[in-house]
Amino acid sequence: MIGCCSTRLVLNDLKPLHMHASVLLANRFREVILDGTWIANTNFKDQLEQVDWQLAHKQVQDLNTIAVLAQHIHYYIKGINQVFRGGDLEISDQYSFDFAPMSSEAQWKAFLETFWEDAHTFADHVEKLPDAMLRETFVKAAYGTYLRNIEAMIEHCYYHLGQVVLIRKLLKQ
Repeated sequence: MIGCCSTRLVLNDLKPLHMHASVLLANRFREVILDGTWIANTNFKDQLEQVDWQLAHKQVQDLNTIAVLAQHIHYYIKGINQVFRGGDLEISDQYSFDFAPMSSEAQWKAFLETFWEDAHTFADHVEKLPDAMLRETFVKAAYGTYLRNIEAMIEHCYYHLGQVVLIRKLLKQ
């Protein structure tokens, strides 16, 4: 089962498959955000499109809201896309949960459309990376390689997807 294996193991198995590592990584990213069910049996798009703006902003105990978690993931996608386009890495963990609440369904829907567009862009950028670039430094040595950062993004998305699923369940009680 590819879904249960580490990326390192899967990447070692790519030669016989004649698949580029960047394509595999892009597909794994698409899976968690846009259209997959292999690992978590759901994805961000499926979860968030079933939530209206009021439910997305509803507080459960001291947990982050669904809206904040979605914006948090989008914040990193958007920031890394800027690097893929040749820009600077301007995102900071310090600000990754600081978002003004939305005040309408139209704002929530517009945010979701931007989230999906930026996720498609991210996956397209990853897919086009030459495999050799995956081993190159991402922005600066302290951040590791492109591969490490793309894998971290995928894992980060699954982590917060799990939170969204659990918060939705708590809100239904």
